[in-house]
Amino acid sequence: IVTSQKTMKLLPASRHRATQKVVIGDHDGVVMCFGMKKGEAGAVFKTLPGPKIARLELGGVLNTPQEKIFIAAASEIRAFTKRGKQFLSFETNLTESIKAMHISGSDLFLSASYIYNHYCDCKDQHYYLSGDKINDVICLPVERLSRITPVLACQDRVLRVLQGSDVMYEIEVPGPPTVLALHNGNGGDSGEDLLFGTSDGKLGLIQITTSKPIHKWEIRNEKKRGGILCIDSFDIVGDGVKDLLVGRDDGMVEVYSFGNANEPVLRFDQMLSESVTSIQGGCVGKDSYDEIVVSTYSGWVTGLTTEPIHKESGPGEELKFNQEMQNKISSLRNELEHLQYKVLQERENYQQSSQSSKAKSAVPSFGINDKFTLNKDDASYSLILEVQTAIDNVLIQSDVPIDLLDVDKNSAVVSFSSCDSESNDNFLLATYRCQANTTRLELKIRSIEGQYGTLQAYVTPRIQPKTCQVRQYHIKPLSLHQRTHFIDHDRPMNTLTLTGQFSFAEVHSWVVFCLPEVPEKPPAGECVTFYFQNTFLDTQLESIYRKGEGVFKSDNISTISILKDVLSKEATKRKINLNISYEINEVSVQHTLKLIHPKLEYQLLLAKKVQLIDALKELQIHEGNMNFLIPEYRCILEEADHLQEEYKKQPAHLERLYGMITDLFIDKFKFKGTNVKTKVPLLLEILDSYDQNALISFFDAA
Repeated sequence: IVTSQKTMKLLPASRHRATQKVVIGDHDGVVMCFGMKKGEAGAVFKTLPGPKIARLELGGVLNTPQEKIFIAAASEIRAFTKRGKQFLSFETNLTESIKAMHISGSDLFLSASYIYNHYCDCKDQHYYLSGDKINDVICLPVERLSRITPVLACQDRVLRVLQGSDVMYEIEVPGPPTVLALHNGNGGDSGEDLLFGTSDGKLGLIQITTSKPIHKWEIRNEKKRGGILCIDSFDIVGDGVKDLLVGRDDGMVEVYSFGNANEPVLRFDQMLSESVTSIQGGCVGKDSYDEIVVSTYSGWVTGLTTEPIHKESGPGEELKFNQEMQNKISSLRNELEHLQYKVLQERENYQQSSQSSKAKSAVPSFGINDKFTLNKDDASYSLILEVQTAIDNVLIQSDVPIDLLDVDKNSAVVSFSSCDSESNDNFLLATYRCQANTTRLELKIRSIEGQYGTLQAYVTPRIQPKTCQVRQYHIKPLSLHQRTHFIDHDRPMNTLTLTGQFSFAEVHSWVVFCLPEVPEKPPAGECVTFYFQNTFLDTQLESIYRKGEGVFKSDNISTISILKDVLSKEATKRKINLNISYEINEVSVQHTLKLIHPKLEYQLLLAKKVQLIDALKELQIHEGNMNFLIPEYRCILEEADHLQEEYKKQPAHLERLYGMITDLFIDKFKFKGTNVKTKVPLLLEILDSYDQNALISFFDAA
């Protein structure tokens, strides 16, 4: 049964280090509370099914144990006592489903996709419409600060700090924030310390003062782990200082300790097979032994305990411990047999009902948790597919040219089918066959800017009868651009200006069509400015538009050329007459070539080194050692595995750079009204014996 982010909590213990009850909400709308006794789960209560539960929080009177259970499902808030008795049902009448919730005494903070609402005693207090999607909401501790300070985590890499219905200030963070948590569970020493986690795996701490933010620390995602879905503070190490517990969408559970340092240090990590939707520190399995309790996407609740597995004790104690283990194994076997029997029964019932004359076609439904994001580090897209049951195979189809890159974590076997791109727009057909019990598949692709279309994933799980779901992902014309907070205005910029009889909503829809990370809804106001950075080349784009006018500036002529072509096509489709004017800055071409230079030089050198490896290895075998080689060649042999791995990870990288330089050359002269496609072979000759000055001279002389 599938669970959403932040839908599992531990109820407060009745006494210090006593066992706690676990409460969890799922996509069937069921709230279940259970405790562990002698290694077995015993239900305290279980509610009837209903709408999907998006959030579960604990609340109660301030400064008392928070043991009342609040859930958000569709547009309704329901609340239960710790015994399972419902005492509140509050219909918010929001037009969108609730995505995030925070409880503080009688204050209720909710957010749907773009709307934030604050209620006190179920009465509407404040409202805010965000410019981009709200991923999480929290409020600084009212009992410590005697002021209400809600904070919204928004998809556009911004934390918005509110006062009433207004934004007090905005905080730029290094990635799209997915989760917020109070430091130490209470806002830290100041009561103003707020933790945030991002979808690209970064973690940070910010102090939210009344006038400005103070950035305390930030942990970059050096190990390229998954996005952060949940955070908790709990002293699992037992040194009197609360540790940071982090759950990621690639199944990684991490424990960061503070010790003497102000910045956290990674102490432990554990890999699970599914994304971690909730994480809590507490005592569940056995009195006096703390645990990290996590829930995963498909509803597993797992405990990582501090209880020693191997006990050092006398023979009597050892016998008792072995007996305990035997009992545990025996009960697990019984449970497994019972489940297998139940599955067989259900399968028979299903077969009978589907074969009866009155039966409608019963296709089993299954949930897919998918994420398609651009990675800034290597300008590639990650496609993560997670299914609540084991995946049999995934077919990837694309109607635009894309490269599939290697992923270390991926154990699936990939096979490619030949495509006829001329007649049926198929540029890629690849099948990933998964090993048994694989529920999560991660793929990496790289697109080409200017080539846009759709990538489709056909997901088939290991269930009977065979069924398949299709997911679609748009490859946008400027697919390698990522939103950024600021750009360098001193760069040489080319300008594209559009004017015509178009509305603000129409020009916004064109920008959404062309660029990633732009909110679907037009932002509030009459005029909007967005900044973008090309993750492959580090060139930039500024877009400013309003009703009847759009101005786009970039230091890369090819970006302007792609925009001109796509926007003209989109306007023609809608029968809108566009007036297009442009200003080309000649210096920008040389500037872009200089940005490409280090990348091209590195790839050429890498290709050259890889070509030499086999010959050098043969020489080494023949001579018996490497002493006779010059240091440069010895270095190549020593790093051979690393170089080949690097080369394998970047297929067609050199061709991509050649393609970008060729496009730049064609686009430079296209704006002058000259067709230079006949000179492209000459350009490729210069690139094969690459020299930066010769290339710049060729661009200037052509």
